[in-house]
Amino acid sequence: MKKFLIKVNGNQYEVEVEEIRDGSLPVYVPAAPAVSAPAAAPVQAAAPAPAAPVNEKKAVTGGTVGAVKVNAPMPGTILKVVASVGDKVKRGQVLVVLEAMKMENEIVAPSDGEVASINVDRGASVNAGDLLASIN
Repeated sequence: MKKFLIKVNGNQYEVEVEEIRDGSLPVYVPAAPAVSAPAAAPVQAAAPAPAAPVNEKKAVTGGTVGAVKVNAPMPGTILKVVASVGDKVKRGQVLVVLEAMKMENEIVAPSDGEVASINVDRGASVNAGDLLASIN
């Protein structure tokens, strides 16, 4: 193995050269510098979907007269049902998680109360305006 100093465009490089006699071709490739992956952008929690007005009290099929309806704000698929019938909930507490346009949207209770009905199951497809739950 012989070492040479080579100058290219004003930069000097040290090069090692090996004579090949048997026809094989050894190759020495320096490892490329490792490139770190860019830092992941911080993930922000999805803003709660707008809920039905607190004063809106109507009869609900499967629920109780005077219950507050919780409707789907957009079409999507139910990823998770968090609340159960009979649960005491506070305003802003998550009832169901709705996936729409590859985003998870937490559907929250519009007021304090007791869950009168849950009208969807995990995996169900819903349209905008569909009844998800009702609260007394």
